[in-house]
Amino acid sequence: MGNDGGSIPDRRDLVRTKKKAEQADKHNQLIARWFFCALSKRPLQEPIVSCALGKLYNKDAIIEYLLDKSAYGDGEDICGHIRSLKDVKTLKLTPNPSQVPEGADAETHARFICPLTLKEMSGGVPFLYLATCGCVFSQAGLRSIATSSPKDDDEKDICPQCSTKFTRAKDLIALNPDPEEQTRLRNELEARRAVEAASKPKKSKKRKAEEAGAEPAPKRTAADSKAAPYTNHAVATSRVVANALVAEEQKRKALMSDAVKSLYAPKDGTAKKETFMTRGTFTRYA
Repeated sequence: MGNDGGSIPDRRDLVRTKKKAEQADKHNQLIARWFFCALSKRPLQEPIVSCALGKLYNKDAIIEYLLDKSAYGDGEDICGHIRSLKDVKTLKLTPNPSQVPEGADAETHARFICPLTLKEMSGGVPFLYLATCGCVFSQAGLRSIATSSPKDDDEKDICPQCSTKFTRAKDLIALNPDPEEQTRLRNELEARRAVEAASKPKKSKKRKAEEAGAEPAPKRTAADSKAAPYTNHAVATSRVVANALVAEEQKRKALMSDAVKSLYAPKDGTAKKETFMTRGTFTRYA
C-alpha cells in the first residue's frame, strides 16, 4: 500500500479532522465555586459574604475591591454589580463537626453543613441563604420544615435558626446557581435598580452642598446691598497707578540740574502753551 516495506496508512494519517473542543473539568469547577473566593481565588475564610447572584466571597477581598477597583484584574467582570457593602450579605454558616479523613485534602473538605439536615455544603446538594438574616440552609432542609404551602407569595415565614421573618418569593437566594438562574437574577437586579433610580427624587444643589460638607453661601439681603456700594476695582487701580506716575515725575524733575532744565526751557522765559503734539515731551525724553 505504501511502497515502503509494508506500512499501511490509516484514515487518521490521510484526513485532517477538526479537534474537539476541550471541555472544562466539572469537578474542578465545582470545587472552585464552593471552596474558593470567586474574586480573590483564595480559600474561603469567615467572614464569608454573598451577593444577589449567589456567589461566595471573602469579605476582606470585597473590601479591597471597593477601595481599589484595580486590585483584581477581572474584578469588574466578576463583581461589578457590587457598589458597596450594602450589596452583599454576611452569611451565618454552621461549622462541620466531622474531622478531615486521613489522606484527604483539607481545602476540599466541606467546612459547613446545613443545620437542619446536616448535609455538607460542598456542591452536592443545592444550598440557599435568607437575604434578611444571612442564615444558610439546604434547599431540602428548608422545604421540609414548611408546614403548608403559602397562600400568598408575600406571606411571611420565620427563619428556623434566628426567628427572623422572610418572604419565600423574594428573600430566598440560591448559592452558586446554574448560569441560567444567575442570568435571571442579574436581570432582576438590574430591573430593581432601574426602578429605584427612577423613583428616587433628584437632589437640589443646596442639599448636594450640605452632603459634600460645604456651607451654603449666605443670601444677600437689601440691607447688605445698600451698606456695601458697588466699587469698580479696575477704575480704582488705574487711579492709584496714575497718582504713582505723577509722583515719580515730580521727583525726577526735582532731582534734575539747572543745566538740564535750561535745555527744555524757552529762551524768553515765557512758558509756551502745550498742545496734544507736544504734551508730555519733557517726560518722555528727559
